[in-house]
Amino acid sequence: MTNGSIQPRPTRNERRDAAREKARILREEQKKRERRNKILIQGGIIVAVLAVVAIVGVLIYQGVKPAGPGPRNMASDGIVLTGVDGAITAVETPALDDGEDPTPTVQDDSGNVANIVTYIDYLCPYCGQFETTNNETIQAMVESGAATLEIHPIAILTNKSAGTQYSMRAANAAACVADLSPNAFFDFNGLLFENQPEEGSTGLTDDQLKGYAEEAGAGSLSEVRACIDDRRFKGWVEAATTRALTQPVPNSDLQAVTGTPTVIVNGKQYQGSLTDASEFQAFVTQAASESFTEATPTPTPTPAPAQ
Repeated sequence: MTNGSIQPRPTRNERRDAAREKARILREEQKKRERRNKILIQGGIIVAVLAVVAIVGVLIYQGVKPAGPGPRNMASDGIVLTGVDGAITAVETPALDDGEDPTPTVQDDSGNVANIVTYIDYLCPYCGQFETTNNETIQAMVESGAATLEIHPIAILTNKSAGTQYSMRAANAAACVADLSPNAFFDFNGLLFENQPEEGSTGLTDDQLKGYAEEAGAGSLSEVRACIDDRRFKGWVEAATTRALTQPVPNSDLQAVTGTPTVIVNGKQYQGSLTDASEFQAFVTQAASESFTEATPTPTPTPAPAQ
């Protein structure tokens, strides 16, 4: 004996109708899934397109945005250092406005002073050789008033530091020091080369750059730190680098900077040893001597008295 009611066995037609209904329900569910997937795919495409448009827009903006104002005390795209009372002192100049062309430095053409101009990249190993070899010699000449020094930090090795853009960051940090504490620039420049990282490495960190600014005696230290963190003069560094590589070099016959270091003394390019301080010193002495000869007028002979 069985419990419950006895259900009659479905007929063939009922089984066929039930199968058709089940198939219909499955088809409807499939259509719903297809519509839902289509909406999701379309939405994903739209999102992807919008993302691409946004990225392209950012890249275009970065490509056309203004370089931004330059640092103070670098109106020539370089900082000019002179000797005042035995100390290296920066020549103060106003900042360049957006799009403003740099003003070439008016050099001492008396022949009594050697005008030393350098274009350097803080990651360039050859710059490191030149700077560490000649730093003390140049310091002595500038402090004594025998020479002026004009340093142009540029960034041609920005892509040679494992993605950290060290050349640009270091040049920006130098611009920050020039802008906010220019009399600390010479020592800061020297510290960056004393502690120069290898090309291809990640370079110094921003914290290390800030530490060397402090060691160099930079005033307004909190502002210098913020300037380094903000990459405040990145646009100027890029613009100054482009100018150096594409435009004639002021106070010389060079059509453009073709590599670093580019060192010019009284308009003449130094192409000697990077590791022999005496060779560079001799070049400076000769360049100054030639300038003195050119600047000294030839005496006019005094006519002999009539007999």
